[in-house]
Amino acid sequence: MAYELLTFGLFALVTIASSLGVVLVRDVWHSALLLGVALISVAVHYVMLQAEFLAAMQILVYVGGVLVLITFAVMLTRQAKTGESKEEVTDV
Repeated sequence: MAYELLTFGLFALVTIASSLGVVLVRDVWHSALLLGVALISVAVHYVMLQAEFLAAMQILVYVGGVLVLITFAVMLTRQAKTGESKEEVTDV
């Protein structure tokens, strides 16, 4: 019983911290990664509630789908910094 409470508290802190990081971080890429951490920690909460199907759907749909979509959107809409030319950005 104490281990379950400790695990819940740990993942609750991870969920809250990463959710705050999503909102407060200025870099979109790091915000997307923190969103992935938050969504995975929510899936852990589902596993602790013995709802394994919901945890699997959380990982497949949200982490696998939404996070990949955000990642591609960030990569495809990246603009050149002031010191870089367009060729340097597109050659990567």
